[in-house]
Order: sequence, then C-alpha cells, then structure tokens
Amino acid sequence: MYKALIRPLLFKFDPEEVHHFTFKMIKTLHGIPGVASLIRGCYQVQDKRLEREVFGLKFKNPVGLAAGFDKDARLFNELSDFGFGFVEIGTLTPKPQPGNPKKRLFRLKEDQAVINRMGFNNGGVDEAVERLKKNKGVLIGGNIGKNKVTSNEEAVNDYVYAFNALFDHVDYFVVNVSSPNTPNLRALQDKAPLTALLKTLQELNKKKEQPKPVLLKIAPDLSDEQLLDIIDIVKETGIAGVIATNTTIEREGLKDTNKEEAGGLSGKPLTQRSTEVIRFLAEKSGKAFPIIGVGGIHSAQDALDKLDAGADLVQLYTGFIYEGPALIKAINKKLLG
Repeated sequence: MYKALIRPLLFKFDPEEVHHFTFKMIKTLHGIPGVASLIRGCYQVQDKRLEREVFGLKFKNPVGLAAGFDKDARLFNELSDFGFGFVEIGTLTPKPQPGNPKKRLFRLKEDQAVINRMGFNNGGVDEAVERLKKNKGVLIGGNIGKNKVTSNEEAVNDYVYAFNALFDHVDYFVVNVSSPNTPNLRALQDKAPLTALLKTLQELNKKKEQPKPVLLKIAPDLSDEQLLDIIDIVKETGIAGVIATNTTIEREGLKDTNKEEAGGLSGKPLTQRSTEVIRFLAEKSGKAFPIIGVGGIHSAQDALDKLDAGADLVQLYTGFIYEGPALIKAINKKLLG
C-alpha cells in the first residue's frame, strides 16, 4: 500500500514539508486508541533469534533507524512501533540552530536517492533531553555534533557539552564528524584532531559510574589509507565501534536532474560503497570492533549483504523513505530464513 498509494502522493510535494507532515500524521494516528497496536501487529517481528548483543547492549532486532530522521527526538516511541530494534536521534548540537537555507532536501527519484544539505538543523540538545525523558523503553543512540559557529579548534567543547547533557538519556553515543554539510567538519576526521576528540570523550566516559558505548560515524569517501587510520584510532582510543557510512559527496553514475545539487547523497547509489567500507574495516581490523552498517539499504538482501560483509547491526534512512516500513519487516523475516 505504501509504494502503490502513499509514496506517489507524498512524492508530489516538497520533501522537507512532507517530512514534517508525516511526523504530524504519525503522532496524530498514535493518539487514536488501538492504532499503535495495529501498527505493531502489521510491522513488528518478535522472535528471540533476532536479538543481538553488541557493545554490551541487547537489541531486540538488528534493524535500526539512522540519525537524521528523528533529529530532535520527537517521534522515537512511535517510530519504534514500525519494527525498529533501535532508534538513533540527532545529530544534536549544544545550541539550537536553523541549519542551511531552504531548499536543502532533494529527491533523486530516478536514482532512488536523496541529497541533503540540512546543516545540523535542530532545536538543541537540552530541548531533546526533555522529550527523551518520556522514553517508553526504546533503545536510543545519541548522535552528536558541533554548532556551525564553533571553530574546529573549539569543537571538542561542543561534543563534551552534548555528551554530558545526553548521558543519562541514551544507550550509546555517535560522534559525527563526517557530515559534508557543516563547513570544515570533515577536517575533524584527520587522525590527530579525531584522536584527541575521542580521547577526551572517553576520559569523560570512564569517569561515569557506568560508561556508555561511544561510536564514530565515518564518511564513505575515505581512502584505504584513511580507513586504516580509523582502525588505528579505534584501537588507540578504545571506542566501542564504527558506523559506516554517512552520506557521500560523489555523484558518479547519477541520472536524476537533481544530481548537481550540493550536499550529501544517500540511498541506492551508496549501496555498494558502504558495503565495501564495512568489509574493509572488518577484514583489515580482524573484526576487532563492532560495525553498524548504513547506506543504500533498499531491500532485505541489501541488509544481509552488509551483515555478511562484517556489520553487526544495520540502519535505514533513505530506504525507509522509498520502500516504507514493510522493509523493516522484510529484513527481519529474511534473517529468520
């Protein structure tokens, strides 16, 4: 029903406006008695064989929602009803910021892709914390970044602030230095600044009574040499793992007229590259740390390919937009054989 009726209608309108409209509709529908139960009955797959224990956390299934969809932690309880095993909120910054000027979100229908240059638009971490206090048992990842006005030299302070604010309200953290939409942010992926940032967060983490897993989200555009640096950094800093991958700035092979738009590309064109990065990290590290695979998962087989390449969990974003919630169920069903 989603692909035949709902998606064609939604795709007639501006994608950012549709995003906000969809949030309102899901929230409204969940306010009707019995609807949440009906959604869970349609999409959730409950089976002990789907459970995964990764970096000390128990996931009810390995299919999560990637950061960027529920930036401000407004809908995580409702979204979990569609069958996600976990939801990653953010990217959150210390101060609220509007992000980049609109229009900043573009569908590439011919390529089953999306280009975004949102620029970490969010209401600030403190506002999100208030909503996270209403969590009804959803396993939550907290994706954190720096404000646009914060220089790279001062960036560590933004990550520390967001880390401390979220600590009691999320199950794991993701350090985002790989978005192409905040000026100079990707320079923080260089070995020296990234090592220093992660060491600072890990020092804070170790002082907590119960430290939480800290992961690093990386770009798909890194060279093999840079990926080897990432492996070294993970080992040196002792972080829990890596999320591979964020959006790409590559445009090779695209057909849609929106392909010239600036920003990060996600969706089907990223399928192969993100899987290659996962396989490289897993093989070269000797599977030394967990990997969450994300990028171009539009089918159950796409998810299995990432798991076979070395991912421990997977996340959806653009595939969820194009394929609808039935994709989550299809992946979990295929995992059960």
